Amino acid sequence: MEWSGNQTLITHFVLLGLFTQTPLHFFLFSIIMTMFLVALTGNGLMILLINIDSRLHSPMYFFLSWLSLMDLMLISTIVPRMAVDFLSGKGYITFTGCGLQILFFLTLLGDECFLLAFMAYDRYVAISNLLRYSLVMNKRVCWLMVAFSWLFGLLDGLIQAVFTLLFPYCGSNKIDHFFCDLPAILKLACADTSLYESMIYVCCVLMLLLPFSIISASYLRILVTILKMHSAEGRQKAFATCSSHMTVVTLFYGAAMVTYMRPQAYHSSKQDKVVSAFYTTLTPMLNPIIYSLRNKEVTGALKKLLGRCSCGQREDSLQ
Repeated sequence: MEWSGNQTLITHFVLLGLFTQTPLHFFLFSIIMTMFLVALTGNGLMILLINIDSRLHSPMYFFLSWLSLMDLMLISTIVPRMAVDFLSGKGYITFTGCGLQILFFLTLLGDECFLLAFMAYDRYVAISNLLRYSLVMNKRVCWLMVAFSWLFGLLDGLIQAVFTLLFPYCGSNKIDHFFCDLPAILKLACADTSLYESMIYVCCVLMLLLPFSIISASYLRILVTILKMHSAEGRQKAFATCSSHMTVVTLFYGAAMVTYMRPQAYHSSKQDKVVSAFYTTLTPMLNPIIYSLRNKEVTGALKKLLGRCSCGQREDSLQ
């Protein structure tokens, strides 16, 4: 604590966490950790398969490999820290640590928002304009899209992390959350945050509504194209690919919009923590499961990899 006039300024925060030390919450904690391990395994495996199998060297899988990397980083920014705080019974985090967590979290959140939009555009070109697909979605364009996602995500994360920690914080230093989330932190500020909240809303329009509008427009055009297809097999394949993508988009954007596009007065700590768990834990776990189980090329690449491993083990045993 530091003294400034008659106010005691906070120099660190205490995260209250998602769970308490009860048998039920120990059970829920074990579920979260299982989801964390599944997310690490699934996303790591997706990155490996896409990089080693030449059949998966296409724009769709290029974007999917980056999505898996972002999910790996996103869940690793939140869950390990939460687990240490829960098991140790402490939630101490410095101003710098809180700022870095805000920076990494919002950067990755912004990255994923734009990447999902580019993935939707990629599917639109592939289904609605197949003859020009290789020309429109060439390697240079794909890399530029990924670079754009990272640049705008980093810019958003940096601006919000710096501005958040510029506010004076006094009184209670307890954040009723399991990570340094903006709505929970701003409740502790002993200054008028209304202008900053308006800025956050503008950022959300750019980082959430703009990409979501691109996704909606792309899938509307895709739906029109699918309905015009004469081949039942082609329609089924297109619907399977797009429905899996829309499942991910609905979960991710829905939870993010509920958290960041509501006025501060309407925020409830319990509700915010539950909703945050969706896009910090559930979505990173579901992404590789949805894309792999619904995709014959990915399951084929996995079978090929397992076949190589089993053959290698047989050769070692024979030697």
